[in-house]
Amino acid sequence: MPNAELTITVPDRVWIGELSRKYPDAVFEILTAFPKDMGGVALAEITHSDVGTVLQTMNGYDEVTNIDLLQQTSDNVLVQFETSSPLLLFPVREAGTPLELPFTVTDGTVDWEITATRERLSLLADQLREFGITFDVKSITHQVEMTQLLSVKQTELMERAIERGYYDTPRRVTLTELAEDVDIAKSTCSETLHRAEEKIIKQFATDTNAIETNDMVSPTK
Repeated sequence: MPNAELTITVPDRVWIGELSRKYPDAVFEILTAFPKDMGGVALAEITHSDVGTVLQTMNGYDEVTNIDLLQQTSDNVLVQFETSSPLLLFPVREAGTPLELPFTVTDGTVDWEITATRERLSLLADQLREFGITFDVKSITHQVEMTQLLSVKQTELMERAIERGYYDTPRRVTLTELAEDVDIAKSTCSETLHRAEEKIIKQFATDTNAIETNDMVSPTK
């Protein structure tokens, strides 16, 4: 399943975008967040040398309807807040894409990591554009488990080969030694590894080509 890393530019019309730009040294770490029928709720850790002023400014936004102070030090606060305009959550909700938490908002930007199907990622891109949120795609990778790609015997042999150092440079074990270790003929060991390596290399080439030509989530400016 594809894994996308995006850098979101929070619009100035969104209060947290304006707030984080007003205090560019502040770090707003969103620990949990979820939309409600009429807004959203989040748990956030805010760090700044004058965190009290940041919190006071945050409380002054009309869109921030409630703030509960849970913990405070000289430069850090833990708060639960409600907002009537959780704009960043709307595209994720509409696209049905799970958002990796926590994420951090700093100086008007936020990095997101999302694992979803290509269709969901494409829908998320459309939703971000629909809500007027610009973004850049840092990377899109396709995660494939070895057990999904290889047979049980191939997986077991590859794992043993890696463990014994067959793929180290220089090799810590020869093909003959590896075959003896797993109690199979050298020719069988060689053929099994070759078939496994072929599948892995072809999958790598397919994923690389998909990433290079991928247009399901293209950057916007």
